[in-house]
Amino acid sequence: MPTPLFDHKELLTLNTRDLPIYTDAMAPHFPGVDVQPLYLDPNLGVWALRVIFQPGVRLPCHYHTGPVHLFTLSGRWNYVEFPDQPQTAGCYLYEPGGSIHTFMVPQDNTEPTDTFMVVHGANVNFDQDGNFVNVMDATDIMQIIERLVKERGLQPARYIRPGNANYTAG
Repeated sequence: MPTPLFDHKELLTLNTRDLPIYTDAMAPHFPGVDVQPLYLDPNLGVWALRVIFQPGVRLPCHYHTGPVHLFTLSGRWNYVEFPDQPQTAGCYLYEPGGSIHTFMVPQDNTEPTDTFMVVHGANVNFDQDGNFVNVMDATDIMQIIERLVKERGLQPARYIRPGNANYTAG
């Protein structure tokens, strides 16, 4: 029997029904994007989020430095570059690192689009003219959530975050 590396006293589990959803988390730049952080690892650059997009949301064109797994729970969305491949409830999308696209939710959606995503690395965002805007990664998401908690007078966010790097004894 192998020896566990960590002393697991309990499972690292979250029930999304018990956690707050940070409405308009990306406002004022990208209103209509509600975020529920689940796992944020700034060391490995991995972020798992539940993101709810309101009808009409359009994110900037972005480049992924690593792969993305995206599962659509409800609603409908597509990439501007692939209008004939809408993603609807039940769709799973894998995006390899190096992908470039523009996320949009149709204005005529009758419901919000609820998604779950696991992102490795960063999104490098560009404006409509192809100029660099910003980089969004696990650290950026952590800072956005911390700012919202402080500004809105909310309880500290609860999500899974692995430990920081450190030296071994000796």
